[in-house]
Amino acid sequence: MTIFSVRHITSYRYVRDVDFGEHRLMFRPRDSFDQRLIEASLTIYPEESHVRWIHDVFGNCVALVDFSRPASELRFETWITLDHTPQVALDLKVDDAALTYPFSYDKDEIADLTPAMQRHYPDPNDEVGRWARQFVRQGRPTETGHLLMTLCYAIRESFVYARRQEHGTQTPVQTLQLRSGTCRDFALLMMEAARILGLAARFVTGYVYVPDRDGSTVLGGGSTHAWCQIYLPGAGWTEFDPTNGIVGNRDLIRVAVARDPRQAVPLSGSYDGDGKDFDSMTVQVNVTTR
Repeated sequence: MTIFSVRHITSYRYVRDVDFGEHRLMFRPRDSFDQRLIEASLTIYPEESHVRWIHDVFGNCVALVDFSRPASELRFETWITLDHTPQVALDLKVDDAALTYPFSYDKDEIADLTPAMQRHYPDPNDEVGRWARQFVRQGRPTETGHLLMTLCYAIRESFVYARRQEHGTQTPVQTLQLRSGTCRDFALLMMEAARILGLAARFVTGYVYVPDRDGSTVLGGGSTHAWCQIYLPGAGWTEFDPTNGIVGNRDLIRVAVARDPRQAVPLSGSYDGDGKDFDSMTVQVNVTTR
């Protein structure tokens, strides 16, 4: 068991006072058998704000924030502390029938899994499809765990991680063509590849612990991180981080899950003003252990 602490600060600055619309914030981790929330706090500037909590359609905790006055700065600071137990899900008991690919999901689960199995992005020339199917062994059985680990490691080894300022996520075709992207892009590419192979996949947003920032090869630190989960009968939703080639939840702090990245934006909102009123944005994430 490891105790993680996460400090996450997001600050927006404007050249004049502006009015703010409702902001939607995801920062509270999902309690589970492998991570338990100990403490969480949220500090907002301007202080005259109202916070309302809801659970979204996926069961994620979402803070809805309303503001009563204009300001030239908007700042969110969150602190979380949780205990975390590393799990390597592929070492758990995957059902015998699912050990070899292809396999079928149980009929009682298929209705709930179907939305996560359907492809979400166009692939007119079947580029992503051909890329995904190359990992299936021809003429001999394909071990499901080997297939998914190879797919995960292929992205880690063959694609270049690159931060970018633009909002949103690249389509899987764009990521495949560019051979580069962010953690969100890589997670979405692996999700879509798994869906092409008939597997259920979903998006995860959260944080990654970087043990030694100067010498570590772990990517995605210093901001929010993203990866994906694949549903395996007997093992359940299994973590795959293609940015770092991590299988299982080691060093991964799960905050929210969704069918598509657009449903799991860590912070979103609006302000009333012109584009030229916006000055800058800074994000700082520190993940430490006790």
